[in-house]
Amino acid sequence: MTRTAIFPGSFDPFTIGHESIVRRAMPIFDKIIIMIGFNANKKSFFSLNKRLKWIDQVFENQSNIEVRVHEGLTVDFCKEVGAKYILRGLRTSSDFEYERAIAQINKKMHPEIETVFLLTLPEHTPVNATIIRDIVLHGGDASMFLPSGLDPKEFVAEND
Repeated sequence: MTRTAIFPGSFDPFTIGHESIVRRAMPIFDKIIIMIGFNANKKSFFSLNKRLKWIDQVFENQSNIEVRVHEGLTVDFCKEVGAKYILRGLRTSSDFEYERAIAQINKKMHPEIETVFLLTLPEHTPVNATIIRDIVLHGGDASMFLPSGLDPKEFVAEND
């Protein structure tokens, strides 16, 4: 049986913290599907096409990493693709409280799906997409917070 995990998020943008969680989870799972989802409470800063392109670039040589788009509940996507795990990264205690609540609701809805948490590396704790978007919006250089190999000149707002 293949151990497939879904790593859901808006990834607006995909940061070094996201990349680290996926790379550290690769030995645990046979396949990881990075699921770009839609958050009804957020307006996209970067276009969906850019986010797909960037994540594909980061993992272009990893046959066990797939990038997909889904609108709806993550647990429904898990069932659709046969995944038994949801992968989540935790930076802070407030992340834990928020993610714990979601994991418990998901468990109640679909008991066969487990949520697996990985702690962010200490050096990535302050890195979050909101701060990166603010740096970009104000013309700053966010390249140190983005996966290597991505062209920082491409990080210009382009709403969906």
